[in-house]
Amino acid sequence: MRETDQIVLESKNIDKFFYNPTKTQVLKEVSFSINRGEFVSVIGKSGCGKSTLLYILSTMDTDYSGELFMDGEKISGKSSSFLSQLRNEKIGFVFQFHYLLNEFSVLENVMIPGLKLGKYSREELEHRALEKLRIFDMQDHAKKKANQLSGGQKQRVAIARALINDPLLIMGDEPTGNLDKKNSDIVFNKFKELAKEFGQTMLIVTHDPEFAAGTDRTIEMEDGRVIRF
Repeated sequence: MRETDQIVLESKNIDKFFYNPTKTQVLKEVSFSINRGEFVSVIGKSGCGKSTLLYILSTMDTDYSGELFMDGEKISGKSSSFLSQLRNEKIGFVFQFHYLLNEFSVLENVMIPGLKLGKYSREELEHRALEKLRIFDMQDHAKKKANQLSGGQKQRVAIARALINDPLLIMGDEPTGNLDKKNSDIVFNKFKELAKEFGQTMLIVTHDPEFAAGTDRTIEMEDGRVIRF
């Protein structure tokens, strides 16, 4: 297999400007690639552009110049409907806040992206959701309402939800930012297990130097540029 066949995500000379009220460049010629099965962190001071970059890489922000490739296909310049389908199929998201729906059970919360994708029957989705919860030792909480869980448990459910469609790539924006040390360690170790045991590719923005130090590779940003890769 050629090395290029293993590249999951690649950016080439990504530039991004904000116009509020004056023109400000927030990303400058950002170029890098991530290979299948890598656990990569993005670090840098607040305001360095790392969250802005994540929104572009996740296709939620299309107002940039440069080229973006996912799974060998150029995705910059594609239609919003194409990108929406791509996100459902190939990207799993984990945020600082879990965004679970309190009126739904844990199992139903995990199933939501799968129901949206429409690829599996409800019965099959329930089975898949339980499998994902089992990875995080949360299967016994499947019937509970989301608001009955602790903060750490909610974040584990949020990661299980991100995995329901077997995404090509997991993207995280400060996924341990609201957690204490114990729960941060649990989440980090689960990410590490996903990369090692399941070959899951992950790109995680973090302020936590200890979290970043444990990843396979770190992308360090400063003033909109990648200064270390």
